[in-house]
Amino acid sequence: MVRNRSVASRVFDVVLLVVLIAISITCILPIWYTLALSFSSKSAAAAGMVGLWPVGFNLNSYVQLLNEGQFFQSFWISIQRVILGAGLNLLIVPLMAYPLSKTIKDFKLRNIIMWSVIFTMLFNGGLIPLYLTIKNLDLMNSIWALVLVGGAQTLVFNIILTMNFFRNLPPVLEEAALVDGAGPWYILLKLYIPLSVPVLATVSLFSIVYHWNEFLYGLIFMTREEFYPLQTYIQQLTISVDPSSMTEDQYKRMSELSNRTLDAAKLFIAMLPVLIVYPFLQRFFIHGITLGSVKE
Repeated sequence: MVRNRSVASRVFDVVLLVVLIAISITCILPIWYTLALSFSSKSAAAAGMVGLWPVGFNLNSYVQLLNEGQFFQSFWISIQRVILGAGLNLLIVPLMAYPLSKTIKDFKLRNIIMWSVIFTMLFNGGLIPLYLTIKNLDLMNSIWALVLVGGAQTLVFNIILTMNFFRNLPPVLEEAALVDGAGPWYILLKLYIPLSVPVLATVSLFSIVYHWNEFLYGLIFMTREEFYPLQTYIQQLTISVDPSSMTEDQYKRMSELSNRTLDAAKLFIAMLPVLIVYPFLQRFFIHGITLGSVKE
């Protein structure tokens, strides 16, 4: 009986490994194809000849992107947006999650505040009232329009996740701190936050990915191209040059460039920062999600 279970367990492990490898390949192949397409020639891309390797290898798409001064400006705006957005998220989430993790006995207004927070996640005034609000607050063409509006979209979910994580921490820790004379601020800063690195890293990752990938609010709240974040900029970028002012080398390079290869370069550059950041936070991800999603 034990032997049969052992064989069945090994078969299950093999099947599970094959499935995971297949899923991994499915996720990696589109990224690899995008990279190969971005390095390919215009004719190969148009003919659909590009597979897993570049055809007619060249760097024209990346040269075109890097020669755009606006590219670096938009890149810097996106970096500012991510830093400010993730920073505010990391500040507000534990400050709200800690009191909301208490019982009604400890915090009498808990249910009222919690339902008010959830209400904002389920219902909103729509795009036009949001635009008018930002305009009346004089935040048009401001980085804060992107940070505040975008941050509000993910804040409630992150609060709920962190609140449930706090609830799963052993209550005897806080009881011992109270006996020693610790106050709420000391307990939060010295006890809860150090123990909450997994969930805080997880919600920070959510915030970083959202602020980096979101492009719609850049179109709505930014009326001039120099204020576009990177994702909005690359959505609008097309090949537009004056042939009369081009050198022979520039003309040759542009003749080998197409919107398809340029779009592939845009997509890959847009993915690159998240691909770099994710491995550093991935080790906290599963632990933070698991503990933060379980409610006692």
